[in-house]
Amino acid sequence: MSVDVTSADVIEVHLTNFQRDVIDASHRKPVLVDFWAPWCQPCRALTPKLEALAAEYAGRMRLAKINSDDNPELARRFQVRGIPNVKAFSGGVVVDEFTGVLPERELRLFMDALLPSPAEPLHEQAQAALARGEAMAALALHDDALALDARFEPAILGRVEALIALARLDEAQAALDALPYEQEDRARIGTLYARIAVARRQPDGDGEDYAARIARNPADLAARLAWSAALAAREDWAGAMEQALEVVRRDRAFDDDAGRRALLDLFALLGGNHELVRHYRRELAAALNR
Repeated sequence: MSVDVTSADVIEVHLTNFQRDVIDASHRKPVLVDFWAPWCQPCRALTPKLEALAAEYAGRMRLAKINSDDNPELARRFQVRGIPNVKAFSGGVVVDEFTGVLPERELRLFMDALLPSPAEPLHEQAQAALARGEAMAALALHDDALALDARFEPAILGRVEALIALARLDEAQAALDALPYEQEDRARIGTLYARIAVARRQPDGDGEDYAARIARNPADLAARLAWSAALAAREDWAGAMEQALEVVRRDRAFDDDAGRRALLDLFALLGGNHELVRHYRRELAAALNR
């Protein structure tokens, strides 16, 4: 098996240049470290595949080859227990690895996961636009980002956020429903579903007429639910939860348990560690157990 240095991105590494050519270099681009040995037959099958792909990726990734027999200190430091062992470094640390020989398709997937998406700059611009309240511009930028990389999850979810901000809730829900179950950011996806559910309850206008209705008739539970949704739109989470909880206290079965469902959506939106969520979970439990 050849270990000749073929380019700046396929290099031989040992203890003395490991810091410079792997750790430091991985702050600029991903570095794959291939631990091998001359007697290892699987290594002879894997290394040429890695070299060919490193050349194909042309400057976006570095392949560093380490003879584990000649560099036992490095093999011990990184807990190499079998070879070939490939460790991916990014930002100075190991971010992924595999042992053995992978088919070319799986090698490509492994390497692609380490590379920044071409959609990332546009996604960042889109999120900045959304933070400024420019939801239409954010949606257009996310569409452009996904034209470059249709599987880039941050842009997919950012696009959903823009659709929610534009009150295009059916489109937002359809985009979430179309995601594969193995999508990585399940917590954020759950939060987006909750945002859609909360937004669907928001009444037209500012909701002040519902507050007046409650003042005239505290038993007007439909008004309380609408007022809860209006308060949520203002991010008055405590007020929104209190109104939904009062519906549960007065009539648990009202509108097919709508008060409890409204509370659960607000809990999902804020997350289980939020202080208000912890408080109102206890209050809800007390109301249900009366």
